[in-house]
Parts: sequence; C-alpha cells; structure tokens
Amino acid sequence: MGHREDLLEGAKRCLLEKGYARTTARDIVAASGANLASIGYHYGSKEALLNEAFIAVTEQWGDRVTEPHGADGAAADGQGEAATAPGPARDAATPATLDHFRDVWAKVVASHEESRPLWQLQMEIVSRVGTDDGLQKALAEKQLEGRDGLAEGMFGVDPKGDPEKARVVGQFTQALLAGVMVQWMIDPETAPSAQDLTDGLRAIIGDDLA
Repeated sequence: MGHREDLLEGAKRCLLEKGYARTTARDIVAASGANLASIGYHYGSKEALLNEAFIAVTEQWGDRVTEPHGADGAAADGQGEAATAPGPARDAATPATLDHFRDVWAKVVASHEESRPLWQLQMEIVSRVGTDDGLQKALAEKQLEGRDGLAEGMFGVDPKGDPEKARVVGQFTQALLAGVMVQWMIDPETAPSAQDLTDGLRAIIGDDLA
C-alpha cells in the first residue's frame, strides 16, 4: 500500500481504539508508519482523514452484516433466543418478509460485541455533528448512499429499480439500527433480540403484514 492507504488504515485503527476526539495526528502516524507531512499532502487535514476513515469503517461493518447468510461462516441467528431457537416454521401465517426481517436483525444483534467499538464511535461522532461543520457535511453527503445500501443489502430493495421504496426502507432501517445499537450498549440484558423486533413490528402493523 502507498502512504495514502497506510494513513487510512492507521486512522481506522485509531478511531476504533481511541475514538475521534482523542486521536492525534501523531497517533495516526505511529499506527500507519507514514509521516506527519503526508497527512496534509494526501488528505488536507487530520480531520478530513478521520472523517474518511469513519465512513470507511462504517461501510465495512455494513458489508459484513449484509453478506448472504453463512457467507462469513458465522451464525446469523443473534443472541439469546434468536441464537438457539430455529424460529417459527414458514407457512401462510408467517410471511417470508417477517422471516427475512428476523434473520437480518439476528445478524446485526449477533455482531454487537464485536461491533461495540464502532457503535461507541458512532455515538461520539453524532455528538460532534452540531459543532463540526466539516464532519456534518461529510456525513450528510454519505447518508443517502448509506440508506440505499441498507435497503439493498439488508432487504433486497433495488435503489435504481424502486428509488422511493429504497428511500423509505433505508430511512426506517437506519432509524431502527440507531435505537437497537443504543439499547445494546446501555443494557444487553434487556436489549431487543431479533425476535423481539419482529414481534414488535407485527404488533404495530398487525398480522396482515406481508
């Protein structure tokens, strides 16, 4: 890899280990093997590098949880009951969409321990958006793309074929994901399982959900 790629990898490691505010330019240099001058040359500033690194680690997490079932060799069934129970048999009373919804969220929930550093980083980043215009702009530019990625990767909605459906599915998924992350970070004992989320959706929409 060249210095640009080395810096990005080093910044990603620093963000997950130290967080955004505590990462210094010297930390990134030490983690990457590059030099201080190369940060300005390749990225313009430490902040621009960190912003790009944050987007990169978030996209990598999204790629992992949207891999096809079993593609990474890990169980996609989540924690607690979702990890041990096979789930209800699929029949006319259990729409395929609900089965898929449960399976998708089981994989997200199953990743919570491994993903905790990233989730903590995301909470820190959100807290900075109101006072950091550069960060806010960088995230806003990626948010629409990220929503489309969630809609397509998690629920198979093609943003090109049905952009409006992808938009609302992406918004809904992003909102739900943020709430699930916060609950698992605060109290894993009472945080929702994939089955809880599925039952909650059914309770709100009704048994006619298809």
